[in-house]
Amino acid sequence: MKITGYRFEKFSWPRRHATADANGVSESELAAAALIFIETDENITGLAPAKPNTSMEKFFRVIDGEDPRSTIGLWKRMNDHIFKNNNEGDDFKAISAIDAALWDLKAKIAGEPLWRFLGARDPRVKAYGSGLDLGLTDEEVAVYYQEFADLGVDAGKLKVGPDIDRDIERIQIMHDVLAQVSKRPHLMIDSNEYWSPKQSIRYISEIEEKFDLAWVEEPARRWDYRGLRQVSQAVRAAVSSGENINGLDEFYPLVHNEAIDIVQMHPNGVTVSMQIANFAYAYELPVTFNNSFGSVYAHVAAAMPNFMMQEVQVIDPPPCVTTDTHIEDGYIHVGNEPGFGITVDEAELTRLQEVPQITSPQGIHTRREGAGLVVMPPQPGEGFYGEK
Repeated sequence: MKITGYRFEKFSWPRRHATADANGVSESELAAAALIFIETDENITGLAPAKPNTSMEKFFRVIDGEDPRSTIGLWKRMNDHIFKNNNEGDDFKAISAIDAALWDLKAKIAGEPLWRFLGARDPRVKAYGSGLDLGLTDEEVAVYYQEFADLGVDAGKLKVGPDIDRDIERIQIMHDVLAQVSKRPHLMIDSNEYWSPKQSIRYISEIEEKFDLAWVEEPARRWDYRGLRQVSQAVRAAVSSGENINGLDEFYPLVHNEAIDIVQMHPNGVTVSMQIANFAYAYELPVTFNNSFGSVYAHVAAAMPNFMMQEVQVIDPPPCVTTDTHIEDGYIHVGNEPGFGITVDEAELTRLQEVPQITSPQGIHTRREGAGLVVMPPQPGEGFYGEK
């Protein structure tokens, strides 16, 4: 079997509401997404979700004509290809997407769902809701988490940062909704690197006077192992970070220096994700996954011995795909379709490609004024807390 070609399809789709965190509110409700198809001479195609990037052609040339079953070897070959230029940004996104599609293909060759192919025993993982919700009104926050509570989910993560008093009020709203499912719901907050370590300690300590927090996310800069450790040692909640770093090399200083209590990963392919999970397992640290559309990375999470719970931002996948996953009794359940279990509606994909394309939601990817220095209260027109 040989790799013979690829397709990389970028599209935009509506997420129901504009995303927002402490750095800003996005200008659009659209989300940018992509699909990677790896084709073979035996008419079996690997398929995986991807992030839009400009490096796919570069890395396809590295694997063209190779046996797609050599997943780890091909990951290493792609990684070594940019040895001098550093594995970051679009290059990392491309390698991760190709790697995921190769694992999907390999599982399809074996006729198995990816979770079973990777060695999982239980095809489900705990879910938590995450609204990227600082642009929602209080009423909309309640409606958002109610949808998860109706599915038995007792865990939620709220964006915080610009106004601690409003944040506390909204944590109460999230708590009260999720308390329908559990007397002690799992409450998480995410300040998205907006606070300095000392600010985080002050604000989190104030929140902890009223709430039992499962974890606090990115309470210092992603690389600041001293600041993250300082927060971890000063508050009761676990410190979680890692969504904005990439490979094992970048997680090493955080874990080795006891800076984080929960290792948080973006769904960056299978090979790297398993490397990081196994590394964390050696330190007895739990791992979590960020959102993936249709929650398909639950296949990978189910095979990790130290997996904690997986973020779900939007319950339904983009309208151009169907996935063999569903949420029930608070868990993401993955089915028995081969590979990731993704099916594409080509006509709908074409329609979504006619939607104005975006590269990233502006607002949440630009650091807000005052970050790490002085917390700036919400300004008119910024859209925080649903205030237009």
